[in-house]
Amino acid sequence: MAEIIDGKKISEEIKTEIATEVKGLLDKGLRAPHLAVVIAGDDGAATSYAESIEKQCKGVGFMSSVYHLSGNTTESEFLSTIDFLNNDDEIDGYIIQMPLPKQVSIDKVTAKVAPGKDMDCFHPNNMGNLLLGKECYLPATPHGVVELIRRCNIDTAGKKCVILGRSNIVGKPLSMLMLQKGIDATVTVCHSKTKNMKQICKTADILIVAIGQAEMITADYVKENATVIDVGIHRVAAPELPKGYRLCGDVLFEEVAKKCGAITPVPGGTGSMTTACLLLNTLNAYKKKL
Repeated sequence: MAEIIDGKKISEEIKTEIATEVKGLLDKGLRAPHLAVVIAGDDGAATSYAESIEKQCKGVGFMSSVYHLSGNTTESEFLSTIDFLNNDDEIDGYIIQMPLPKQVSIDKVTAKVAPGKDMDCFHPNNMGNLLLGKECYLPATPHGVVELIRRCNIDTAGKKCVILGRSNIVGKPLSMLMLQKGIDATVTVCHSKTKNMKQICKTADILIVAIGQAEMITADYVKENATVIDVGIHRVAAPELPKGYRLCGDVLFEEVAKKCGAITPVPGGTGSMTTACLLLNTLNAYKKKL
């Protein structure tokens, strides 16, 4: 059976480190770091995530604000909210929670975000800096994956890393991070049009899955003793359970765990790392103002 990579435990260690540093800042009479979330509409997952961020902020001593706009908000109103956040000196960083209402252009919104407050690395300047290996706030989920790998002492130098998924939120930025000096992986990105995907995946020393299909990756995609990082999360109907559903990832955990060397569970893997790294970004943005 594979080693289980406990993302929840590692994220708690990160948050403890953050909380200790924040306490020191408050003891000096400084204000707390402040993270904001902008959300529009009534998407249940987005609302739950915003509520989770508020809770996590409180746990480390941060201030937090949620700007919950109507699903009917106009593009102009949404952009005005971004302007307000850009100009509020007491807000150190913020994120735009997806999905956006159909009448609001994601390109206009991301271009409007102040790069120095862009905690999810959506602004084109920050994405460009990420590509060039320059300083920027790393996108939270890819950052969480890399931090998980680093803190587990998983060897990456020269290793074959296969990433399933090419989204702008996970796959693309994660491929750039895994290529950076100091990580030094050899990276292949697969997607829905990739031929011989199973054979490519079986060459991976590190397989990172963000394909968006519940339990798609079975043992025959995985090399013996590979490290498997599952970024997916899905609700699957399970009438026998009290909630009527169970959570799973893109990887068929029970089957793959018998073959690989290490694996992240869902839940308890990469999800909690995303929020922890979002808090890290906010703390760093705050410290730049000191």
